[in-house]
Amino acid sequence: MILNIKANESPEDIQAVHEYWMRQAIAEARKAEALGEVPIGAVIVRHGEIIGRGYNLRETTMDSTAHAEMVAIREASNVMNSWRLLDCQLYVTLEPCPMCAGAIVQSRVPLTVYGTPDPKAGCAGTLMNLLEEPRFNHRTEVIQDVLQEECADLLTSFFRRLRKKPIKQKEDS
Repeated sequence: MILNIKANESPEDIQAVHEYWMRQAIAEARKAEALGEVPIGAVIVRHGEIIGRGYNLRETTMDSTAHAEMVAIREASNVMNSWRLLDCQLYVTLEPCPMCAGAIVQSRVPLTVYGTPDPKAGCAGTLMNLLEEPRFNHRTEVIQDVLQEECADLLTSFFRRLRKKPIKQKEDS
């Protein structure tokens, strides 16, 4: 399979390429899940090759900016030795939040593909669409709902398990 989209590709072939890369983002999300982090993953692809990977690390790093997209953007920028991620595509399992949407626009990523919407913080069309905001000097095309059920199940299962865990009692010192 060609892992880079060509101009004359059929819609089925294009969908297959998007699903392939979303599966790579899902693999990143599983790394977060293994650490007890909310399972969100992202990859940045350029010319059919992953140049940036990221998964949620907020709890591990105690860094509120350690979202999957931010981690992937930093890695891709280092690989390209540029803050401009032109000719790249970002695949992320959950719709970007306002911070990540801003970073995507600022880094000039031309295409963002996400798996499942975020009804509480989604800024790629759910609450607002910062990625395609016409008043910005750069816009990012958005494709949504790629492997939506699989991406949503990751999050639903994680939070269901979290709610079932007993609350730890504080020990007296």
